[in-house]
Amino acid sequence: MVRDSAPMYSERRVRAYTLSTTDIADEWKRVGNSRDAFDVRRVLRAEQIDAQSLGEKDVRVRVLIVSAEYNVVHAALADVVDIAAAHGGKHYPGNSFLGEVIEVGAHVSNVRLGDVVVPSGTSVYDAYGYPERTWGFDDSRRGCYAEEVVLPASMLHHAPLGCGLDLWQLAVLPLRAGNAYHMWRRAHDIFRAKVSRERLAYLNVMAFGGGVSELFLMMAHAEGHETVYCAGTAARRAHMESLGIRTIDQKEFNRFATDADIRRFGVRIRRMTRGTNMNIVCDMFRGRVFAAGLVAMSKEGVNISSGWQLDTNVNYNSSLLSLKQITLDHAHVETSLAAPAVASLFGRVLRPLVHPRIYSFAELPEAIDDLCHGRHEGFAAIQVAARLPEQLLALTRVNARTPVGLERGVVNPV
Repeated sequence: MVRDSAPMYSERRVRAYTLSTTDIADEWKRVGNSRDAFDVRRVLRAEQIDAQSLGEKDVRVRVLIVSAEYNVVHAALADVVDIAAAHGGKHYPGNSFLGEVIEVGAHVSNVRLGDVVVPSGTSVYDAYGYPERTWGFDDSRRGCYAEEVVLPASMLHHAPLGCGLDLWQLAVLPLRAGNAYHMWRRAHDIFRAKVSRERLAYLNVMAFGGGVSELFLMMAHAEGHETVYCAGTAARRAHMESLGIRTIDQKEFNRFATDADIRRFGVRIRRMTRGTNMNIVCDMFRGRVFAAGLVAMSKEGVNISSGWQLDTNVNYNSSLLSLKQITLDHAHVETSLAAPAVASLFGRVLRPLVHPRIYSFAELPEAIDDLCHGRHEGFAAIQVAARLPEQLLALTRVNARTPVGLERGVVNPV
């Protein structure tokens, strides 16, 4: 039974993007296993599918805007986990969106028709509030790279439309913001378990590239800590500098291709921090970046990571890390109570740079391929709906590349 709905939605067919094990295998064969030549546009395909049925605690959402997420790149490449194979040969990707409620189940009370909502990353938690399964990974429900999606009401939260961000900035934040919030809170609290505020009030915090890392640093900077962003994209570095966060061009160190590059990076960090190094390092990539992060770490430091990295295996000298009291931590998405706290940071603390081009739904595979090959200058947004609700049109006219309505804070140099 459905309590409140627009007519006939459960009988519609909708367009959705899919990934299949056959297409992925064929593309790897075509490019001779060359990642640089892999074309995501050849494996991410739009199909007409039956609309999902609606349970009593479910909500049907018309997807308005989605963001290009790197987990979809990993799914398309099957480079960490063959998620399409794990789901029986076909995967419906996408787990971050901004949407409009168009149908609600009989036992849903937290949202109504017409509400504009964003998702959390999971609906199943353990006894301590940590995710058991993550939507889009081991959770088998369909993804949001579609005209509509059905989700449990518990996964949906009202979009903070009055926070001062434009529509595109709002749309690219949900998945990344929750992840960054949880990572910052954990890394900070782990460090504080070792070193009290009385002994060290302000911390040196560094992050390597990527959207989650940018949000992570925005949180650290808002709390008064010294922050450094290490990335190879000039536009993203310029945006972070505009917020008062110092930057390093990763390309100056050949993206840490050799041990000599990593040693030179260590010298730069010691010089920037007057010999104290970084108390907290956020590393979303692993691989050679992991080694660079360890070189940059202070005694009692915390190295935190999350998600599907470019390299899932790391090597380190456990005796040396024990001597330096360094902690390695891995976290994934927010806890069950985090959504309101995360939403309160939109616009005040979290002010993302959006890629200048807004992609159409038909251009979604191109957006993911551009992300795969590093062509974006910010978070990429994809407009799925042909027409947006009237109440949102004013939010599309704000410059997505400029922080809105907030004064810049005072910068404390490292």
